[in-house]
Amino acid sequence: MNIKLNVSEHSAKRTFASMETVRQQKVSRLLQKEIGILFQQSLSHLTSGNIISVTVVRIASDLGFAKIYISVFPEKNPVQYVEALNEQIGEITRALYPKIRNQFRKMPEIRFYHDDSLDYADRINKILPD
Repeated sequence: MNIKLNVSEHSAKRTFASMETVRQQKVSRLLQKEIGILFQQSLSHLTSGNIISVTVVRIASDLGFAKIYISVFPEKNPVQYVEALNEQIGEITRALYPKIRNQFRKMPEIRFYHDDSLDYADRINKILPD
């Protein structure tokens, strides 16, 4: 019994399965752009004078849930700020839906998370010798 296993095909399938689809990428970019615009314009009262940057949006494969990572500057406690934003999720969703309703059958559930990648990079830079 001869069984041939093409390693390149097998590994290609594995990497493809872990990648986002084109649709997920488009939806992520759309949400990132529209939420950023909302924070600058109609939801500026939620920013409390802080600069909010939507760094990454991760969308589930069924497009039903979106994790939105933001960085907040110059907030002393960004985690509490993100929690406060999550308490206002209804207002944010109501402002966001009219802008993206033509792209979705159903509005994805959104949740904000603090993006600490800049803090992590700073820690690494302090640890590494110059």
